[in-house]
Amino acid sequence: MASSLFLLARHAVGTTGTIREPALDKNTSVDYGESTLPSGIRSRRVDTNNQIVLHTLEAGFERRGRPCVVLLHGFPELAYTWRNQMLPLAHAGYHVIAPDARGYGLSASQPVAYSDSLVPYSTFNRVSDVLGLVRALGYEKVAMVVGHDWGGPTAQWCARLRPDVFRSVVSISTPFIHAPTLPLNTAAHPAAVRTEVDIDKELAALSRPRKHYATYCASREANEDMWHAPQGIHSLLREQFYFKSADWDGNKPFPLKSETASEFAKMPTYYIMDLNKGMAETMAEHQPSSDYIAACQWMTEADLDVYAAQFARTGFQGGLNYYRVDADDALWNEQHIFAGKTIDVPACYIGGAREWGVYQRPGAFEAMSKVCARLRGAHLVLEAGHSLVEEKPDSVNDLLIDFLKKGANG
Repeated sequence: MASSLFLLARHAVGTTGTIREPALDKNTSVDYGESTLPSGIRSRRVDTNNQIVLHTLEAGFERRGRPCVVLLHGFPELAYTWRNQMLPLAHAGYHVIAPDARGYGLSASQPVAYSDSLVPYSTFNRVSDVLGLVRALGYEKVAMVVGHDWGGPTAQWCARLRPDVFRSVVSISTPFIHAPTLPLNTAAHPAAVRTEVDIDKELAALSRPRKHYATYCASREANEDMWHAPQGIHSLLREQFYFKSADWDGNKPFPLKSETASEFAKMPTYYIMDLNKGMAETMAEHQPSSDYIAACQWMTEADLDVYAAQFARTGFQGGLNYYRVDADDALWNEQHIFAGKTIDVPACYIGGAREWGVYQRPGAFEAMSKVCARLRGAHLVLEAGHSLVEEKPDSVNDLLIDFLKKGANG
């Protein structure tokens, strides 16, 4: 059974189509959000030598020889998500690199199609993207790799696969997850093999029929539903960021007892959706007031314009493919070679005290010390939801810098 935080239900998705990462013109303008980016952050494209050119934001680039920090965003996000972390980390003495991930933003010259191959989005290829990026920039080692949301699993695998390069790791929102397991001693005890539960079937059978959002995100319909949302992409993203933040009063998470439909149904509908509704309709039920929108400082209308402009251009399929990879048996089974492999570099977890991402996979938060041999801290930021790097940037920055100074090399 897939152990990813994001996918608790398995269903095979084909990998038909050819590998098609369009060539990018390196001379094309990389202007994105320049009017809202703080002074001192530059934007450029970097060829990773891994069949992808990544649009990348950088801070602390003025002085050569600084140690490197890499920041990896999640879904539906961009490198822009880290706009409040980059300068503080640069001022602390680091060259800070934040790419638009494969399939996102200005790293995608055209929309990704559902029929395109999933192979470029595989876990191992995403690690290769990050490795290729830092090597292209002249680094053989990375002082700290940080990932939020879907960036978390990528950062975790960077540290698990190449601890010689990625010297410490921070996962934000997504608890550290163990590599897929291979059962032990089943030849002697065949009955010990765990039977997979069809959680989709169980959720659909509830008195209020439901579905797991990861199943929805891996579906063919998801991109069209979100890309052409009746309320428009700007409003869709506003609703989603608000609904998952500490600003929505309903976000009062607690540990779930088990991976069962009845327990999952206790989560908000952004995780456990109504069976007959897509994401656009689900989010439209949680449109914040005009007064809230005008007063919101952590996600201004100008900030949302940056996100909306990119997703309007590319669609959401590039990001949705990360869910599809975890639903694909062939790509998932590749990870079995690392069954039982711990993360052995210094590690730190940061979550929001008011976000369900901490608990959406029962037991994962509590088991992180078994995944990370050198877990240096597990922090829950008060009055922060899922977008904590934007909701509470000062708290996150303090934790990252403190980890670098005290724990990353311990």
